[in-house]
Amino acid sequence: MNFSYWEYKEWFTNNDFVVVGSGIVGLNCAIHLKERFPKSKVIVLEKGLLPQGASTKNAGFACFGSTSELLSDLKNHSKEEVFQLVKKRWDGLQLLRNLLGDKNIDYQHNYGYELFSDEVFFEKCKNKTEELNKLLFPLFKESVFSIVNNKFNFENIVPTYLVNKFEAQIDTGKMVSQLLKKAQEKGVKVLNNISVLGFSEGTNQVKINTNQGEVLASKLFFATNGFSKELLKESISPARAQVLITSQIKNLHIKGTFHLEEGYYYFRNINNRILLGGGRNLDFETEETTQFGETTLIQNKLENLLKTTILPNTAFEITHRWSGIMGVGNQKTPIVKQLSENSYCGIRLGGMGVALGSLVGKELADLLD
Repeated sequence: MNFSYWEYKEWFTNNDFVVVGSGIVGLNCAIHLKERFPKSKVIVLEKGLLPQGASTKNAGFACFGSTSELLSDLKNHSKEEVFQLVKKRWDGLQLLRNLLGDKNIDYQHNYGYELFSDEVFFEKCKNKTEELNKLLFPLFKESVFSIVNNKFNFENIVPTYLVNKFEAQIDTGKMVSQLLKKAQEKGVKVLNNISVLGFSEGTNQVKINTNQGEVLASKLFFATNGFSKELLKESISPARAQVLITSQIKNLHIKGTFHLEEGYYYFRNINNRILLGGGRNLDFETEETTQFGETTLIQNKLENLLKTTILPNTAFEITHRWSGIMGVGNQKTPIVKQLSENSYCGIRLGGMGVALGSLVGKELADLLD
């Protein structure tokens, strides 16, 4: 590559720490490394113009699990494991808020609502709310879940919601912008449009092979989540999430974050619009991909939900569509571990990146002795 001596010296060599991925995990990792080792040289490598995973492509839910999601988790995890999952998500959200400030991420505490299209399933979840509240009481010191009538006038659903009083929403564009600002203020350097192709390890150095040439570091940290399978031999798979947003709707009365069908569909209000995503459950195989894009099957389903359930008898247009890539696996617990003598990873956030990302980033940085 045609780099000058100055460029090569400043960005490509003599790096103490290189972090791969400039999303919520990667930037938090870089920030905490700088806080622990103020004189260190920290470089973040990002393959896109903006973070290419899901950090700025998600729905901006500050959530930690709806009733049906947590009940599903209890089928595969012990009560203590589910409690610890929720605790990590909640602790991660508080870490994010304390680091950046609620105003800077447009944190809005509008509650979370779970909607049901099946009466039997609703009754099953409703009857378990007391059990969930008891399980989570040591963390929140009060009941998390309660019941409320259909105050938003949704149609074709059970006329009662289950409410999470601790759920909120944020602006993830502002979140990453603030993380970048904080990282740069601490002296972290971010290189965009540079893709990591592989790495090899020497005694005291890691050689990172990229599309722009070789980058050298003493320690290497992977915060690549949904793209990790391409680089690491870990139990993680990509999961694409498709999203759309409507035009502005006059007198929009819907306010909060909403979950439907065990969280496979989710929507919220934002600037007098409805943002809606999900549908991965319609075609898991196709959506297990690192390719961005939308499919007719899922987009049609999302639009149908808007017309029949969320915004019945309301005129609207779809103004924007996009997708993000999550990292999922057969376990909900993130993978935060040392890979080799000089490399580490913090991945598999399972669609809970907003909640878990700050904590996983800090834990990743703390793997260093």
